[in-house]
Amino acid sequence: MEWKNIYRGFLMGISDLIPGVSGGTIAFILGIYDRLLLAISGFFSREWKKHIGFLLPLGIGIGLTLLLFSRVIDFLLKDYPQPTQFFFLGLIIGVVPYISRQAGVQKNFKIWHFILLLIVGAALASTAFIKPAETGIITSLTAQNTIGLFLAGWAGSMAMLLPGVSGSFVLLLLGVYATAINALSTLNIPIIIVIGAGVIVGFIVSSRAIHFLLERFTHAMFAIIIGLILGSVFVIYPGIPESGTPFVMSVIALITGLIVANMFNSASAPTK
Repeated sequence: MEWKNIYRGFLMGISDLIPGVSGGTIAFILGIYDRLLLAISGFFSREWKKHIGFLLPLGIGIGLTLLLFSRVIDFLLKDYPQPTQFFFLGLIIGVVPYISRQAGVQKNFKIWHFILLLIVGAALASTAFIKPAETGIITSLTAQNTIGLFLAGWAGSMAMLLPGVSGSFVLLLLGVYATAINALSTLNIPIIIVIGAGVIVGFIVSSRAIHFLLERFTHAMFAIIIGLILGSVFVIYPGIPESGTPFVMSVIALITGLIVANMFNSASAPTK
């Protein structure tokens, strides 16, 4: 068992609780993105035993974080929204040089790769202007909302594996984020099971698809990934903080995020 994956799962779990922050980006920062895709797709094959030692501790870390920190993240986003968002901005900006080195941008990218990067980045950035769906918190299941919550979990998990695309933000756009956070903080087991089932199915499908595309169209996929990460900066950016304490806290949070990203990038072995 790779028990150090518990802390990696902890970091990915925290990121997945925050709209605009991608667990896939955190996996890139930690240097485990390629292996994560391979392990998820391989777990549902005859070679599943080979991947259980990697995935189980990671899953434990993510699961514990979702259960234990949903209220903490909710508190931080309500009472200290800008410093919290600026910290994750620092993480996201800090990972771009690392991914660029992995992709060999200067050596491997052609003009059309940069065009693709800009198109994808602009498309994701434009979602910052989309008004999230306004729906009430679902606390009990019906036939209709069960299907809706399952599909929302599916869509959210597919986004979680793409660096730059936030699963929580997808849930927010679909009007399910408040329901998911409420279910986690109140341990509403039926709601958690339905959304969780959608997440698992989404992981299976999307991990295989992304891994296939990374192998067949490596440089194009890196262009898309960098575009998604850059575009997510505009989604997360909370605006210029007020002068005084909020401004100072936000600057410190941004710098801390950059330092943390650099620490992980320096410690991570190349995955490409």
